[in-house]
Amino acid sequence: MTTLFRTLLLSAFLTMAAQAQTVVGDWEGTLKVGQAELRLALHVTGDEKKGLKATLDSIDQNAMNVPVTSIALAGSTLTFSIEPIGGTYEGKVSGDSSSISGTWAQGGGSLPLEFKRAAPRAEAKKRVPKPSDVDGDWEGAIDAGGQTLRVVLHILTYEDGMTATLDSPDQNLTGLPVTTVTRDGATLKFEMKQLAAGYAGKIDPELKTIGGTWEQGGASLPLTWKRKGAAPGK
Repeated sequence: MTTLFRTLLLSAFLTMAAQAQTVVGDWEGTLKVGQAELRLALHVTGDEKKGLKATLDSIDQNAMNVPVTSIALAGSTLTFSIEPIGGTYEGKVSGDSSSISGTWAQGGGSLPLEFKRAAPRAEAKKRVPKPSDVDGDWEGAIDAGGQTLRVVLHILTYEDGMTATLDSPDQNLTGLPVTTVTRDGATLKFEMKQLAAGYAGKIDPELKTIGGTWEQGGASLPLTWKRKGAAPGK
């Protein structure tokens, strides 16, 4: 084998390896649908020999590790598809491999979607619970144009802050992550960017109800939460 041939072979091998490594790792992006925002996380693994594999998290829909049906990198163009939901993506990888700018297509529509490199997934840090007097399950109902939707709010407090999830039993939705939740004295507020919605209410002194307003899509609707399991009339 000549020195020139050996050099060309090594160069080609290194080029293939560099190309596959360009997108291997964890990526984060936000899909904006009107006023709503859906946080996405793309996790790419593989190498130049076995090909690329990936999974997608839709964080705000609590859909994690959704298998990517196919994924390929051709030059600087990344494409992938998720057949069960009819979704496809095509984007250009930046020269420094720090971002991917492209388009998400689904259901006949398309939206811009940019992914940026995220820190590698590490073992989740154990959070230390610090229960508060509003922790637990709260039930309420939203009356929207004659249609009543039951909702359940689950609040947990840790040393580093409060977290919450929301269920909508009548829509068969459970565990929807609340983007942010804060408490200032008797005032409780939370935001759900995936629904372009928010809530602000006052906690009653007996800690049995939270009365306030649900805001979504420009509309404001009264919403009172009641501790789950509380006796009727209490």
